[in-house]
Amino acid sequence: MAALAEKFDYLSVEDYLAGEKTSEIRHEYVDGQTYAMAGGSLKHNLIAANISGLLWSHLRGTSCVPLSSDMLLKTLGKRFRYPDVVVVCDDDTSNDEQIRESPILIIEVLSKSTRKKDKGEKRLEYLAIPSLQEYVLIEQDFAEIEVQRRSASWQSTYYFLGDEVVLESVNARLPVEAIYERVKNEDVLAWLEQQISQSSD
Repeated sequence: MAALAEKFDYLSVEDYLAGEKTSEIRHEYVDGQTYAMAGGSLKHNLIAANISGLLWSHLRGTSCVPLSSDMLLKTLGKRFRYPDVVVVCDDDTSNDEQIRESPILIIEVLSKSTRKKDKGEKRLEYLAIPSLQEYVLIEQDFAEIEVQRRSASWQSTYYFLGDEVVLESVNARLPVEAIYERVKNEDVLAWLEQQISQSSD
């Protein structure tokens, strides 16, 4: 989601959380300032729904669950974010139904307007969460998935169409093409055309 440059007067954490419960527009909170969240594109929504659905099926019967971008995540200091998808488990100690604090996996779907923040400011916040095991960044305008793992000192691994994304945090292997199902960008369309051509040979 893109954070609009819409600033309000300083708010306490308590007033911010109270306001979010009734607000029709979601806001992220950074050290007393709130930023309205813009809606995502069709590609953004399809990718988020695909990855959430794949993780939901994979995690059935376990103590962990994927949550959508409506779930607020407490990050570094007095900061609250709305990741596109977050996986939490029963040991998340937050007593507030509105907030999670101990994710094992965070996923953001990137766009031109959010890429810099998701790879910079938000990344630093997310990687500082002690429980986090993996951070995943999914491009929407082309087919590329970046996975950063605590076990690899947060070094990046990249996955493309035809690969399986390895998510150690949830013990899953997800086909890249399944994550991009119904998404129409140049990479996906060219890959599908190639698959049709190969199957007809």
